[in-house]
Amino acid sequence: MSYKFSAKEVTEVLDMLLFQNLDIRAVTLSINISPAISHDINITLTRIEKTMKKYTTKFYNVVNEVSEKYGVKIVTKRLSLTPISLFLEPLSYDLNLLESKKNAIEIAKLIDKIAVEDKVDFVGGYAAFVHKGETKGDVVLMESLPEVLASTKTINSMINVASTQTGINMDAVRVMAKKIKEVSEVTENGIGCTRLVVSANTPEDNPFMPGGYHGFGENEASVNVAISGPGVIENVVRNLEASDFRTLHEAIKRAAFKVTRLGELVGRKVAESLGVAFGSVDISLAPSPKIGDSIAGVIEAMGLESAGVHGTILALAILTDAVKKGGAMAVSHIGGLSGAFIPVSEDSLMTEAFRRGSMSIEELHALSAVCNTGVDMVAIPGDTPVNIIAGIIADEMAIAVTLDKSLGVRIIPVPGKKEGEEIDFGGLLGKATIVKVRNLDNSKFVERKGVVPPFVERLRKG
Repeated sequence: MSYKFSAKEVTEVLDMLLFQNLDIRAVTLSINISPAISHDINITLTRIEKTMKKYTTKFYNVVNEVSEKYGVKIVTKRLSLTPISLFLEPLSYDLNLLESKKNAIEIAKLIDKIAVEDKVDFVGGYAAFVHKGETKGDVVLMESLPEVLASTKTINSMINVASTQTGINMDAVRVMAKKIKEVSEVTENGIGCTRLVVSANTPEDNPFMPGGYHGFGENEASVNVAISGPGVIENVVRNLEASDFRTLHEAIKRAAFKVTRLGELVGRKVAESLGVAFGSVDISLAPSPKIGDSIAGVIEAMGLESAGVHGTILALAILTDAVKKGGAMAVSHIGGLSGAFIPVSEDSLMTEAFRRGSMSIEELHALSAVCNTGVDMVAIPGDTPVNIIAGIIADEMAIAVTLDKSLGVRIIPVPGKKEGEEIDFGGLLGKATIVKVRNLDNSKFVERKGVVPPFVERLRKG
């Protein structure tokens, strides 16, 4: 597929790049490393390294060359790998949990070493799918999370605990609530939790972290792209203060088309240079801590005093719908989550909304009905009980299963911090205000065992 840009489009895109914080959030190389599966840890490690190095050695340089050629800033370079729980299954067959965890940590450290050597920012795929039950490999992976996230720099983990098809595995929800607490306690300021998400209905071609992994229906290797662009959309909205809703929606849709078209161009060029398939573009708007690059900024530009006031859900619904419609027209294949991201600490104005009290965890639950994030990058008091964390996860999983959406929870209990205090995670992770949690007893409910059966949406799927 070839694209021809008009002179006007080129001028508009240049303005977006130079003055409106337009960039490509991530180019994610997705690699099938399943040929490395073996009953022997040494064979597994050797095969993983060989399979990864086939692609990763030149990945950094290729992305930089495309970035320089087209004058587009590409913020991060990422990898998505086959779910590592699959490797731990044969390796764990005749071993106890302690020995199996050692194998898991060895695999994670090797992958992390390769990523650091080849200048990759994040690696997804330290993942398990436990929405209906757990294999021994799944159990080993979940148990190893504190050690793995404390001893690696790039590894990201996703645990899928719910799906529309099967329901919600509350046993896994409780385990993950416990693991989140443990990860927070063994990493500085709980920062390991920023690389851990508990998910429902996770897509196979997600370029964003920590939910990315190489899906079961994917090519041997492919490139998926994550766009950005809240600054572009905010600029459009601020120029339409007196417009009606239809005009507002149309303007956002047209801007999203241009932003997404750029993502497809970059993704195709990187894939071509690497000699792999082009996968998809995730047309989610993703904020950053930079001023003027905020989802909350777009919402407030529509006429709301602050994100979280009454009307916020409609504003976000308009934004998400317009971006999806405009983006879908611009690319050959959409993928990932394709919605609007609200990672709270990474969005300076959303953090400010929490600070002033107009936003809350409950409001994030409500907003997830019309976008594709969930409760993301939210810092909570370090002494929050495990049962309360489990309840937050369970509520988000219920929304995901009821609405047949991909949603997640990335929550950070910050040791020693109390409600209202602040924490700086640094870089793209931004700053966060420690938010209030409703610390009333829910233990008798969340400690019930088993899987919540799939809801009626499953019957509508046939």
